[in-house]
Amino acid sequence: MTTLPAGPERSGLETASAMDVSPFKPSLVKAVFRDVTPMHVSRSAAWAAASVTRTVLTEIVDGARRAAAEEARKKLIPGDLLSAIDRNMELEVGTKWYDHSPTFRGLTGVLYDAEGAIVPSRRRSRSRKPSAVVGAHRFEAGVKKLLRSQRATAVPAMVRDLDGIASVFLTDLARDAAMVVREGGVKRFGTVTPVMSGEPVPPPFVKDSDGALSTRRGDGWTIGRDDILAATTIQLSGGKLRQRAVTEARKATQNTSVG
Repeated sequence: MTTLPAGPERSGLETASAMDVSPFKPSLVKAVFRDVTPMHVSRSAAWAAASVTRTVLTEIVDGARRAAAEEARKKLIPGDLLSAIDRNMELEVGTKWYDHSPTFRGLTGVLYDAEGAIVPSRRRSRSRKPSAVVGAHRFEAGVKKLLRSQRATAVPAMVRDLDGIASVFLTDLARDAAMVVREGGVKRFGTVTPVMSGEPVPPPFVKDSDGALSTRRGDGWTIGRDDILAATTIQLSGGKLRQRAVTEARKATQNTSVG
C-alpha cells in the first residue's frame, strides 16, 4: 500500500485539519467497523471513512435543499430526500435503510410468496447483535452538526432518515474495505456511471492512479486509507460524487500517519 507522509503524532495542524473533515468522529467510525470486522482500522482509514460519509451526506442534503427551495421551504422533509434521489441516481446509497423507513415505503416493491400472498414487511430484529439499523441513532449528533454546517434545518423524520442512511452506508463501506484487504485489492470492475439527461459524460475514474486501488500491498489484518478509497469505488456507482468523495478523503488524510 502507498505509504502516506509521516508527521507529528498529534500536531496542532493535523488536529485542526482533521476536525474540519467530518462531523462523524473517528471513534464512531471505528465502532462501526468493529461491528463488521475484527481487523485493525488505521487512524488514516478512520478519517478517510468519516470524510467519505460526510461527502455523501452533504451531497444528499444539498439535493434536498434544492428540492425544498423550489417549494419555498427552508426546513427539509422526507419528500425532499426522495426528490433528491430521484433527480440524482448517485445519491441512492445506504439502500438497506429503505426497508426500515416509512419514507421509502412502497418504493422498494411488494414481495409475494410462492402462493401469491403478500409477504409482510420485516419487523425490526430484537437481536442483541449490533447492526447498521439498530445503531443508526449513533449518527444523530453528526447529522445535526452537518445540517448546521450547511445552514439547513430538517424535521425529525428527515434527521432519522439521514441517520439511517449514514449508518448503513458506513457499515457497507466497512464490509467492502475488509473484503479489499482479504482479496488483496478491488476485484470488481466495469461499474456503470449514471449520466443525467443533457449532461456531458464525466471522465473515467482512474482506479489505479496511485497503485493502491486495484491491487494492494501490506498485511492482511489492517484496513488502511487506500482500502477505504477502494471500498468507496465499490459503494458509489461512479461519476462526480465518487470522484469528489475519493479526492476529499485523500485531502483529509494527507497529514495523518498510516498507523
